Amino acid sequence: MTGARGGASRITTPGARQGFRIDNVVTHGTFSLDGGTWEVDNNVYVVGDDSDCLIVDAAHDADAILAAVGDRAVGGIVLTHAHDDHINVAEELARRTGAPRLLHPEDTVLWQMVYPGAPEGWLADGQTIEVAGVPWHVLLTPGHSPGGVCLYSPDLDAVLSGDTLFSGGPGATGRSFSSFDQIVHSIRTRLLPLPADTIVLTGGAEAASSDGWAAG
Repeated sequence: MTGARGGASRITTPGARQGFRIDNVVTHGTFSLDGGTWEVDNNVYVVGDDSDCLIVDAAHDADAILAAVGDRAVGGIVLTHAHDDHINVAEELARRTGAPRLLHPEDTVLWQMVYPGAPEGWLADGQTIEVAGVPWHVLLTPGHSPGGVCLYSPDLDAVLSGDTLFSGGPGATGRSFSSFDQIVHSIRTRLLPLPADTIVLTGGAEAASSDGWAAG
């Protein structure tokens, strides 16, 4: 069973900018890999102003995500990684919005478990994606998956961490194409150096500050 856990909620960040907002849609569905299937809740984020936005991750319920988008133009569907629970409505969202699906190429093996071919665009470490005048920097953070990324906005003091970092620790690494050592390195070198007041908006759990996990 798939669906949304209620309407979108508005997130306020330390660097909140007039007219810019982050809407969080919590969706419910399943994640499948290595012969197993689990029920999961996912955080999808719609970031932008009243005219333009990006969708970050494409989990389970296109109608709920598009309700948060409203009549805004969607500049892209940015995928933090290609586990099926983060991309399973990416095709529908692309068809209904006309926006390109964007993914790091190292996650192609996972992408092709769900979709043939390739997404419309590739993400690269250090790339900047701008929406409504606010830049988001792509940080390659492999470990949970080979091409997992986070999106960092210094203007908003916020990072969208996908499944790399959760409150209290790293994302799961017990399945194919994942590495505990790699995710620890990613967190230590890419996320923990961010300013201490950075809000971490995760792909499937509550928000946490960037200094909430440093050991292990």
